[in-house]
Amino acid sequence: MALYEHVLLARQDVSAQQVEALVEQFKGIIEANGGSVPKVEYWGVKSLGYRINKNRKAHYSLLNIDAPSAAVLEMERQMRINEDVLRFLTIRVEELEEGQSAMLQKRDRDDRGERGDRFDRGAGGGDRFDRDRGPRRDRPRRDDEGTETTTGAEA
Repeated sequence: MALYEHVLLARQDVSAQQVEALVEQFKGIIEANGGSVPKVEYWGVKSLGYRINKNRKAHYSLLNIDAPSAAVLEMERQMRINEDVLRFLTIRVEELEEGQSAMLQKRDRDDRGERGDRFDRGAGGGDRFDRDRGPRRDRPRRDDEGTETTTGAEA
């Protein structure tokens, strides 16, 4: 059997319990057709990159699937019929990811307050006002003898 990662986007109007019921319904379709779903992750409500059917947010869920292709095709057919499903994406993978997905790891890191390299002062980023930007171009510069010299923009 083939291994798949499947991401499902459900409408923002439905509750988390309804999304969980949807996922269980699709999981049942996979299992009825000879497959299994070893891992299901609910990623929560997130903003969409663009509006889909007047929705600006959606419930995201990840399913790791070990099933024949016919089972996945039947699940996708049922998703196209269901009006609560905005989008879905199924990708065939060589092996399923163990542990938490990158989305849940990111959420856990954000909950603990770790912001990553961008806000980490110890990572060599420093303060943005620390760097030397060269001579200012809006006023004349004075050389060592006190005479005014012009910069390239004014010459």
